[in-house]
Amino acid sequence: MSNGIEKKTVIDHVAGFDIRPGRYLINGAFKVPGGINFTIHSVHAVGCELVLFHPMEKQPFAIIPFPETYRIGNTYSMIVYGINIKDIEYCYRILESSPSGKIVKSPYLIDIYTRAVTGQSKWGEKSRNDFTYRSRVVVEDFDWGNFEEPKLDFQDLVIYEAHVRGFTKNENSGVSAPGTFQGLIEKIPYLKSLGVNCVELMPVFEFDELESVRDVNGKRVLNYWGYNTVSFFAPNTSYASVLEHNHEGKELKSMIKALNENGIEVIFDVVFNHTAEGNEDGPTFSFKGYDSNIYYMMTPEGKYYNFSGCGNTLNCNHPVVRQMILDCLRYWVVEYRVDGFRFDLASILGRAEDGSPMESPPLLESLAYDPILSKVKLIAEAWDAGGLYQVGRFPSWKRWAEWNGRYRDEIRRFLKSDAGVAELAYLRITGSEDLYNPNFRGKNASVNFITCHDGFTLNDLYSYNYKHNESNGWENTDGANDNNSWNCGEEGPTENKEIRKLRRRMQKNAFAVLLCSRGAAMFLSGDEFSNSQDGNNNAYCHDDEISWLDWDDFKKNKDLFNFVKKCIAFRKRHPVIRGRMPASKVGLPAYSAHNLTPWNDRFTDQTREVGILFTGYSEKNKTDDIVFLAMNMHWEEREFILPTVPGKHEWELTISTDEEAKLNKMKETISLIGRSVAILVAKRY
Repeated sequence: MSNGIEKKTVIDHVAGFDIRPGRYLINGAFKVPGGINFTIHSVHAVGCELVLFHPMEKQPFAIIPFPETYRIGNTYSMIVYGINIKDIEYCYRILESSPSGKIVKSPYLIDIYTRAVTGQSKWGEKSRNDFTYRSRVVVEDFDWGNFEEPKLDFQDLVIYEAHVRGFTKNENSGVSAPGTFQGLIEKIPYLKSLGVNCVELMPVFEFDELESVRDVNGKRVLNYWGYNTVSFFAPNTSYASVLEHNHEGKELKSMIKALNENGIEVIFDVVFNHTAEGNEDGPTFSFKGYDSNIYYMMTPEGKYYNFSGCGNTLNCNHPVVRQMILDCLRYWVVEYRVDGFRFDLASILGRAEDGSPMESPPLLESLAYDPILSKVKLIAEAWDAGGLYQVGRFPSWKRWAEWNGRYRDEIRRFLKSDAGVAELAYLRITGSEDLYNPNFRGKNASVNFITCHDGFTLNDLYSYNYKHNESNGWENTDGANDNNSWNCGEEGPTENKEIRKLRRRMQKNAFAVLLCSRGAAMFLSGDEFSNSQDGNNNAYCHDDEISWLDWDDFKKNKDLFNFVKKCIAFRKRHPVIRGRMPASKVGLPAYSAHNLTPWNDRFTDQTREVGILFTGYSEKNKTDDIVFLAMNMHWEEREFILPTVPGKHEWELTISTDEEAKLNKMKETISLIGRSVAILVAKRY
């Protein structure tokens, strides 16, 4: 070292470039003094070539073979001098020996650890005719300043699930850069006014929205949602409002920083169950070319297992793949300060190489105990497309939480007055301790939700009995059939005032119950102002008004927005409805059932009126926190006799979806019209 500059020791001169062995322990490509370090590994390779392109050029300007002496084990590493990161894009070619002994070269492959992918930076357009993905070197120089994460307790989360593009793409969103990270930044005041404290973003890793692009009745449909990963370490460049040449990810980092500075955590929806390479008929641009039978689950016949429903399945518990996933998540936490991850079809992450479920999957255990990931939220979608359903029994090590699919299904059924589900609804609202024993799962296990990207919006949940996915081009055969929805008397939009009034009350009921349920709460963006997808419950392919939020609905439905805002604020004021607290001073249990009459915990198939009392002691406020949730899902009016709280307390009606709810403080009763909810607080006097 001299004056802080590394002395260049040239060992070899290959293909017109000065090169030397690189830094084997650091994967990917990164800038070093005077050049660039390239590190890649492959088990089955007999050789490897570095392929260099000038930006946007069709043909490479250099192909540099890695000398055999530059290989340690299965890892190739090389520093190439005299090249500038601004002037290059790069790929690799893997050389393998065929059964006949002939050396076969792979197609151009992106770097598995690349921090940026070129070739599709403008949404919906391929940037060159001979389209191939290429990698780019990124400078990690973002200034986080005096950055500090919100570090919210899991049970305190109010999660807002959103699609980056769809959130602001509509021309009525009122942002300067619709459909981008910048557009989301401009909506932070809106999110703060609503009161959410966490945003869960649908995939933001580089994906191929043009995969399976089709024409349906003259309209282009594509892979809009993004569950089609091209690169796990690279942000989706088409979500940036400006071209970030060699600084890809800067706008995403700015968005995360801005959200965190406003008390809003960021969770990424990550897709480690499959990739955009598809099955044996799909393209080869990454894992297939390096070590297909290591990165993917393969049948004995050499085909691809398909537990993802998308053609291939990542072999997550192979040590090489496991290390890659761990490296990936660490990278996003260290360089992007991500607060948590939701794992799509997470049951796949617990399958062995032959596809069988594992009791203690090494990958899940590694993520649970990793020191870098120790404070981030880990949330599993605890099922997969191969039929493995693990809600309530996903391996956890007291670290993993779950999307509570049973909460969604059973609360939906209860809210539309189905028979025989009242007791299940009671269990879900009070924390699903029948599924998540606190002694074994900890207190941070359940993410409660009624709607998400996959299925009906809340508006459509109470406007349609059946899915209406004809515009997807599959003759309405795609999407779930078991939606537990109810159109309230008429399918689709209606001018009937009574039906419209009932639908609005049903939406408010859903929010009131969700936000009074123990565990983290999550809802789909736009539900707070009655956004609709016209009855489409699988809008994965729609980059249009079906999927884009219509911000005119926000203006039309301010009453619903204000109601949701009020419920969120109430939840924040009352920790007793978020999770267990120290025992109340008045000696009441943490939660109890009072179905129409005090201490009535009898449930029958015909029970549709449920009262729940939550109690606990707030150390912060030095007082008991006592909340009563009254839910009348019968279609006729019912009177609840409220439980008497010891000491000088009286009930106060705080929130109700029945605008004419009748609280009689003297008799300690409240009358609610059919299909309505009320929230009361016991106040000392």
